[in-house]
Amino acid sequence: MIVKILKILLPFLLVGAGVYGAWKIVESRPEVVTESMQMVVPTVRAVIAKSETHQLKVFSQGTVTARTETDLIPEISGKVLYVSPSLAAGGFFEKDEILLQIDPQDYKLALTRAWAEVAQAELRLEQERAEADVAAEEWEKLGGGVTASPLVLRKPQVAQATASLQAARATLEQAKRDLERTEIKAPFDGRVRRENVDAGQYVSRGNSLAQLYSIDVAEVRLPLPNEDLAYVDIPLSYRYNANSDNQGPEVLLRADWAGSEYVWKGRIVRTEGEIDTTTRMLYAVAQVEDPYGHGNDPDRPPLAVGMFVRAEIRGNLLSGVFVLPRAAIRGSDTIYVIDSENKLRIQKVKVYKRDHDRVIVQSGLEEGDVVCISLLETVVDGMEVQVVREEAIS
Repeated sequence: MIVKILKILLPFLLVGAGVYGAWKIVESRPEVVTESMQMVVPTVRAVIAKSETHQLKVFSQGTVTARTETDLIPEISGKVLYVSPSLAAGGFFEKDEILLQIDPQDYKLALTRAWAEVAQAELRLEQERAEADVAAEEWEKLGGGVTASPLVLRKPQVAQATASLQAARATLEQAKRDLERTEIKAPFDGRVRRENVDAGQYVSRGNSLAQLYSIDVAEVRLPLPNEDLAYVDIPLSYRYNANSDNQGPEVLLRADWAGSEYVWKGRIVRTEGEIDTTTRMLYAVAQVEDPYGHGNDPDRPPLAVGMFVRAEIRGNLLSGVFVLPRAAIRGSDTIYVIDSENKLRIQKVKVYKRDHDRVIVQSGLEEGDVVCISLLETVVDGMEVQVVREEAIS
């Protein structure tokens, strides 16, 4: 009987114990303290806008070439007697230096024959003139007042002798020129790119013996995109002033050599006549005087043909602009200005030019404005910020 009563009461006892345990747990819980939510003020870096006069720069790159290149080609044929030590790949030479000597004996003999032909032609002309004078005198005595024909007066014979003398003198002049051409001289101060001739070799008229290039001036073709042409005063060639003396902007050429960077000064002298159909760029040509000289740096290498250089072209001079770090611009024309109460203000500006590390603002800023250059995920006009550092723009 007791067992049956326990079986009936046991579930109720268990439920009651559970309810009591739950009540004790709720009763002993700690009291929840309600705290007010605090706004996190973002910390930003900023620069102070300063109006200044700024020199624009346009950047390009190219390969050094020679202004003048030519093939050394003999105008006569013959055996080579002498080759200058300068006539070797990489060799330097001066203008009018004898680079090659061709055997002159055959041409000296030709010159002697030409002198003889001139003497014979002169003699024949004098004889024809004397015979013409005699014929004129005889006709005057015996002609009876009738006009003599030119043939009787030997005028055609005199003309033929005169022409023969002129031809002999031309042959003499040609012989002199051929003899002079046995000495092949350098046409300019330059350097040898390649040569394929040596002493004892027989060379023919018109065959290339060497390839030369000048060293007085080096040139670099610099591609410029259309948008950069607005920032630099590039000399353009028109039909009636192609020989204008208008000097282009200054250029600094930089190249790496043996682990160091070296600089050469040059100038834009012209633009090429066509727009590249593939890149749609205009090519400006920069010149550097005395590329193989040391300049002010005795350790500087020569600006050799084939060297790759980076170019910095001096552009237009702008007044009253603001130069900011590239991080200051948001989108195409927006910046964040921090007012005196450390409130962030969204402001539109007019951008003149962007570089890889800076932006030039033409209008929309005031002197002394504090410009945010930190990246913010969420921006609300008028939000409070904390400026950790204000730095001047270099």
